[in-house]
Amino acid sequence: QVQLVESGGGLAQAGGSLRLSCAASGRTFNSSTMGWFRRAPGKEREFVAAISWSGASTYDQDSVKGRFTISRDNAKNTVSLQMTSLKPEDTAVYYCAAELRSWNPRGDAYAYWGQGTQVTVSS
Repeated sequence: QVQLVESGGGLAQAGGSLRLSCAASGRTFNSSTMGWFRRAPGKEREFVAAISWSGASTYDQDSVKGRFTISRDNAKNTVSLQMTSLKPEDTAVYYCAAELRSWNPRGDAYAYWGQGTQVTVSS
C-alpha cells in the first residue's frame, strides 16, 4: 500500500521559516515527478511546487518564487519544501503528491496524495 506522510507543519510567525517533508512508502518514486499543493481556508487546492524525477527541474507558483524551495532525496524516497519569508497568506493545509500523470508540471494529475499538514502563519 502506497503512503505519503507529510510532516513539519505548524505555527510560524510572518517572516519565519518551516520545512515540510514527505516520506513515501510502499513503492519508490525515483522516476516520477513529485509536488506540493496547498488548500487555504475557503479556497480551492492550488499548486505550490513540483520537482522532476532527477531533481534537475523544479517548478513553482509565482507567489512563492524566491521564498519556497522544493527538493528531493531519491535514496530516502522523500520530497521536501523549505519555506522562508512566510506570510499569513501562506496559511493552508499542505499536501504532498507523487507520480504526475500529465505533461503539465503545474497540474494536479497525480496518482498519490498525502493527508496534508497544517501550516499557520501569524502576522
